Amino acid sequence: MGQSLVKNYVHIVFSTKHREELIYPPYEQELHAYLGGVCKELDCAVLIVGGYTDHVHILCMLSKKMALMTLVQKVKAHSSKWMKTKDKRLENFFWQDGYGAFSVNPSEVDVVVNYIKNQHEHHSKKDFKKEYRAFLKKYEVEYDEQYVWD
Repeated sequence: MGQSLVKNYVHIVFSTKHREELIYPPYEQELHAYLGGVCKELDCAVLIVGGYTDHVHILCMLSKKMALMTLVQKVKAHSSKWMKTKDKRLENFFWQDGYGAFSVNPSEVDVVVNYIKNQHEHHSKKDFKKEYRAFLKKYEVEYDEQYVWD
């Protein structure tokens, strides 16, 4: 085969360090746009970025030229530095060390887009820890509870 043809939808989830509630207006929408911009710069087309006060969700197409861990590392590093410049209260803004990343079937993309779009409504009923554990269970990811949270 002469071509490398790739279409990998990936749903990336990560929280602020210790799940501190630091993502709020007016910076929330700006942060989501910034995260999308970093992905785009790395040739990872973004379908949607959303989240809540303590975490974000990114649904993007993983570039055939980019390792997932490199994408997440760059997105987190650039956005963390950027957030610190927005407000004195955000000087200690950090992301958690780890992340979750889940492949998305093309037939399920609309479901994931709607899920991310409705994060504020969703989190009126369920906190991030419960949400994240549900993803781990759905995708059958084995984990040790003591190492999931930082």
